Amino acid sequence: MLTATATIPPKKKKYPRMVAALIETFGFNPTFATILVLLLALFAAGAILWFVHSAPPRTIVITTGPAGGSFQRYAGDYAKLLAKEGVTLRILPSQGSLENLTRLKSGEQGVDIGFVIGGVADATEPTALAGLESLGSVAHQPLWIFYRGKKAYTRLSELTGLRLAIGAPGSGTRAIVLTLLNANGITAAQANFLDLDAEAAASALQEGKIDAAFLMGDSAPSTTLRTLVRSTDIQLFHVAQADAYVRRHTFLDRIELPQGSIDLGKNLPVADVVLVGPTVELVVRKGLHPALCDVLLEVAKEVHGKASLLQKRGEFPAPLEHEFTLSEDALRYYKSGKGFVYRTIEPFWVANVVNRVLVVFVPALLVLIPAIRFLPFLYRLTIQLRIIRCYRPLLQLERELNTAISPDQLGLMLDRLDEVEASVNELKVPASFGDQFYVLRVHVAFMRERLKSVGGARAGSGPHAA
Repeated sequence: MLTATATIPPKKKKYPRMVAALIETFGFNPTFATILVLLLALFAAGAILWFVHSAPPRTIVITTGPAGGSFQRYAGDYAKLLAKEGVTLRILPSQGSLENLTRLKSGEQGVDIGFVIGGVADATEPTALAGLESLGSVAHQPLWIFYRGKKAYTRLSELTGLRLAIGAPGSGTRAIVLTLLNANGITAAQANFLDLDAEAAASALQEGKIDAAFLMGDSAPSTTLRTLVRSTDIQLFHVAQADAYVRRHTFLDRIELPQGSIDLGKNLPVADVVLVGPTVELVVRKGLHPALCDVLLEVAKEVHGKASLLQKRGEFPAPLEHEFTLSEDALRYYKSGKGFVYRTIEPFWVANVVNRVLVVFVPALLVLIPAIRFLPFLYRLTIQLRIIRCYRPLLQLERELNTAISPDQLGLMLDRLDEVEASVNELKVPASFGDQFYVLRVHVAFMRERLKSVGGARAGSGPHAA
């Protein structure tokens, strides 16, 4: 007894959904479809990683100056305004500009930004300023010179032989003072230099232990400066040669303090006083996120843009370049302000997310969408060309039928039709081309019927009968 055994069809291989969709929709080769999906996945993963990695940090570190100094006050105002934008500013006190510069160059304690007065950086060393750039100048920093006695000093050379407090080591005050004293031929051999910080120098001056003290806001508390200005035994130095200093040292500015500008009631100062001093630069390490550069300059504009005793409204921040090169982001900001997204969307973090989406995903879509649309078109064109190639021999057979043909020629024509039919049967087309494929097979069958009708009994009984 014979039993029929059922043939189990081979199990169809399962592909991931996207791969299967490409195979079924476009008829792609499984290997090609898999590679295409992997490439798209890698592209998407790369875009997402870049999007996450390009986010600006939530915390930045600033190096300032001693407690009570102007740099500390600036940093406190910065911190309040940055907090509104979702950025935490960590403040590191220091001895002043020189220490700030050292921290910035070394990246110590993760310092990102710092206040540095002009003239303290050694621009003659090729690597002195490597890795640093400026966001611009944010304030004047006058050099306050206080001295005891009734004699009116107007030239620094007149301080030869006196006891001078020139600032604590690491302060910008000390670096500027030594530069100016050396220009007047005064060294430690011609005067008694004392390394006192601002408060110690002020106390020593009031007690008569020293003859003069050099102070700057980067290291001197504002209360100390106000105390000395109001002291009846201490005078404020009028720099008669201010214009000469400014021309010899380009990092210096001439600063005029009008009579009565400190206290109108007490008429302090009692006469116009001319001071010299550098500007304060907001120095950053290269690589600071461009969005943070914009928000820092916006904050600087709010903090330093107001009118005060030493500056006009809107004078700072300013793109004044001294030892440090202005960053490209700062130049862009001074030229055109914040970007369109940051101007129209608030707060800063929301604008930054929108900006990164526009930078990363929109260009990607502009590339991918045309590519994705073109790929099916290219594939459809390829399939259509395959089908068209099968029609060419059919048309040739059609033309030959319109002429007189012998039985031998008819047999050859049937052989050629068999070859065409074999080629059609071997075609692999996606379901979307099913209608064209079956129309082609109908036309092949139609051509066979025509050949049969022309061949008569030979076509019906020969080896090519359907």
